[in-house]
Amino acid sequence: MPTSIFTLSLSLAVLTLSLSACQQEDTVALNTDTDSWSCQTADYPFTYSVCRVNASALTSARYSLQLFWQSANSAQPLLTFDGLLTALPEDKTLNFAMNAGMYDERYAPIGYTIIEGKEVKSLNLKEGGGNFHLLPNGVMWWDKAGNVQITESNALNEQLNNGDVQPWYATQSGPMLVINDEIHPQFNPDSSSVKLRNGAGVCTDGSIQFVNSNAPVTFYQFAELFKDELSCPNALFLDGGIASALYAPSIDKQDKKEMGVMISLVENEE
Repeated sequence: MPTSIFTLSLSLAVLTLSLSACQQEDTVALNTDTDSWSCQTADYPFTYSVCRVNASALTSARYSLQLFWQSANSAQPLLTFDGLLTALPEDKTLNFAMNAGMYDERYAPIGYTIIEGKEVKSLNLKEGGGNFHLLPNGVMWWDKAGNVQITESNALNEQLNNGDVQPWYATQSGPMLVINDEIHPQFNPDSSSVKLRNGAGVCTDGSIQFVNSNAPVTFYQFAELFKDELSCPNALFLDGGIASALYAPSIDKQDKKEMGVMISLVENEE
């Protein structure tokens, strides 16, 4: 083979390898953003599904945590994940969703609810029966910048009155599961009351964790999961029983239940 032809062949081979290497690096770069959120199932200390999102991802334009209740052109509640999917604009993807709190017979929220800065329901500080009033209860809320917090209801009321916070989204439920790294004082480790339960926690690794138990558990067991296994200093019970619902297509999970307000991780097309 002439030297010139050999040199040309070698150059083409090197160029092909270089292009291939670049393409591989681009693929890796495109896939790294999947670390921003994930859903998985676990078997310990009981069977549950959990979806997590890194708090830092919510400060970008790509991801947003949102609450949904009614469609844009109707006062009727969306009711189901299918209803939410139908109402979602085509340029947005629903990565996961969960029921966001307790509701009345009209599927209207019974606790403090803010959607895109608009107050749907005022802060509920009343005493009463049921899980919602197993005090202290709390509010999961975030500002327009996407900074998520879970705050005990009376503490948030003081912050609101002082003008210290401006929730862009908020959902109130009860009871709190974990308050400043302590399990709710009224939970009984020896309780025999077990139900399906779902809740959310703001955790020390910089994530927000959304959990749906796949087996009936007590409040204490559910709170222990957030405190000890997920390391969430503050966690909030959202609801349980027939209202406990999760949409997570990445783990083939889509509950067919009716509910009030839904909390969802939405991805915007770039």
